[in-house]
Amino acid sequence: MPRLFVAVWPPPSVVYELAGLPRPSEPGVSWTKPHRLHITLRFLGECDTGEALSTLSAQSFGGTSVTLGPAPERLGRGVLMLPAVGADDLAESVIDCTRYIGDPPPDHPFVGHLTVARFRKRQPTVDWPRLGETFEVTEISLVESAPWGEYLDVAKFPLHEHSRPDP
Repeated sequence: MPRLFVAVWPPPSVVYELAGLPRPSEPGVSWTKPHRLHITLRFLGECDTGEALSTLSAQSFGGTSVTLGPAPERLGRGVLMLPAVGADDLAESVIDCTRYIGDPPPDHPFVGHLTVARFRKRQPTVDWPRLGETFEVTEISLVESAPWGEYLDVAKFPLHEHSRPDP
């Protein structure tokens, strides 16, 4: 069975800006390739693609805005990430509807982030300007993590605008 996750892909303009930031070459540091930059809403692990597709297709998810930054932060022991503020409610909806698919959801709160590097021993030193890239999330993707290391979109699911009360 394939390894799957549900993700938000940032728009090309955001990827382009992030790809242009300094990525110093340091031993033990692996920078995320621009075409792999994403926000994971839920890691499913090895699971049935058909079951994931039917579950996500049966749901209606509301749109949101996500802001990246303002600066890279360490996450856990070996990840350098950009905070992704605004993805929490969307992630919660995805986690709720996929609760019984694949691996159990993590037992810790969701931390919206975009991984920019992984490191073994020493966190890379970056001199990036303060960021505040905000973008509208209009769709989520069911993504396969291929054995050769690429991410392949299995399906995209459009998000619906939140209904707003009349003034």
